Amino acid sequence: MVRLDRRRFLVVVGGLAAWQAWQSANPSLVWARRAAGTLPALQPWTLPDAMPANPVEAARALVGAAVLAPSYCNAQPWRFEVDTGELRVLLDATRTLPLSDPDQRFAQMSLGAALENLLVAARAWGQQPSVRYLPWGATPRAGSSLVAAAVSWQPAERPRDRLLHFALTERRSNPRPFDGRAIASQSRTQLLAQVGEEVRLHWLEDRDDVHAVGEIVHDAVSVAMSDRRAQAERTAWMRGSDGDVRQHGDGITADRLGLGGPARWFAGHSLSPDSRFYGWGSSSLAKDTRDLVRSSGALALLALPEKSDAGWLVGGQAYERFALRAATLGIAQHPLAAPIASERHRAILARRFHAEGEEPLLLVRLGHAKSPSPTPRRGVALVSTYRTS
Repeated sequence: MVRLDRRRFLVVVGGLAAWQAWQSANPSLVWARRAAGTLPALQPWTLPDAMPANPVEAARALVGAAVLAPSYCNAQPWRFEVDTGELRVLLDATRTLPLSDPDQRFAQMSLGAALENLLVAARAWGQQPSVRYLPWGATPRAGSSLVAAAVSWQPAERPRDRLLHFALTERRSNPRPFDGRAIASQSRTQLLAQVGEEVRLHWLEDRDDVHAVGEIVHDAVSVAMSDRRAQAERTAWMRGSDGDVRQHGDGITADRLGLGGPARWFAGHSLSPDSRFYGWGSSSLAKDTRDLVRSSGALALLALPEKSDAGWLVGGQAYERFALRAATLGIAQHPLAAPIASERHRAILARRFHAEGEEPLLLVRLGHAKSPSPTPRRGVALVSTYRTS
């Protein structure tokens, strides 16, 4: 047994030595490694306790809070423009997914989440923000970017949202299996209080209901994966490693499914539509996602009272407050996009949650699990512009 371990040790050492020698002898690899060392400016997952006194720095701090919001595939489809005391939230159309999100529902929700982060930070820093919503699709001038909302602020009597402000740097979308423990009724009440009147929150915790939703999600993922062009679009945002995510400043890795090592590598390759393992990968992803749903302590469905193209931005705000409050309660949460992307599955979900006639916005898994590390965000300098006239 000792000789076997020694043999394995020598094989590993020899393999590492050969790999290092080959790398050193290959100048193109050395150059690529050096080039990869230049990383984009990333936003740290920290925020100041108070708003900076300088107006420009104050705006930067607000944008720094906004970019910590979640987004579909971590594409971060936002830009921010500061002009004479007003901060505008804009859509970056180059970071949308036209095949996977043709109506820009998820893009709007991402902007709404970023907007809510900005508002939470402003209130916690003793400001009273006011929001001017613009009609979705409208632009202030020909050829300019779509503006979702404009925010201004002035000093308030006292700070608010301090608890949610603390959670801005703690919130995570947690794709790990949950331990099945139920959500306490008082926690449910506190989560419900964050949603507001414009969005409805529906709840399921019966095990049969949770398993039934798991089957809906399984079917939705299978349908989504059958569209290879749309999956290729999503795969473009998948990175091979955490280092790749940091190098790009965006995207996700397969370990966000709870995988690591060789399993992570194989999952990343099998989810590419060009892979010979794509059929296996699609089937496995659908089954794994169903199992994730089944592990939930509860499921929440956020919905609009009626179908409204303008409601997705407000829905993103409601979801972000919901997610921030969950973080303060020690509750893991994980939004699922596949059953929302399909009109047929949205209707099935609405019936299962007894929300007929409403427009589902987002299905969220809730439960308990170890929190993952944060995903990188592009820095403030990369997503904001400042106009002086």
